[in-house]
Amino acid sequence: MVRSTQQKSSSMKGDSFWEIRIPSQMSDARREVDNFVARIEAWGVSHDESLALRHSLHEAVVNAVRHGNAGDTNRHVRICYRFLSDDIFIEVEDEGRGFDRSSVADPTTDENRMRPGGRGLLMMRHFMNSVEYNDRGNCVTMRRTCQRV
Repeated sequence: MVRSTQQKSSSMKGDSFWEIRIPSQMSDARREVDNFVARIEAWGVSHDESLALRHSLHEAVVNAVRHGNAGDTNRHVRICYRFLSDDIFIEVEDEGRGFDRSSVADPTTDENRMRPGGRGLLMMRHFMNSVEYNDRGNCVTMRRTCQRV
């Protein structure tokens, strides 16, 4: 079951908050990434900003579905995003055990260049102003300051 809520803050004009919970299926993940892109483009971000945010959300959701929930369709991924001033905050949480970031190989080193893994986390850090994880390692919070057109 997909649940979506939209709330408008009355205290800060223009602030928006969306939260959705989707099954761990790539089709649902792709659909929600597309919905997010439509909202940020309507919010007025540039094409370059839209691409950076799309890639970051996509990587976070794919990691949650594939690694966090191990593709278990009985588990869900919670996606929240908030537009606040010129910042977009994105939070993606899975129902898995979490992970230790230090155990993920650095894909930029010679010995890891040909190994799979770590590239999505690298892209998220590249495109976002901040990327933080909860202690358990099953929730990522990202922020990007955007130039709107």
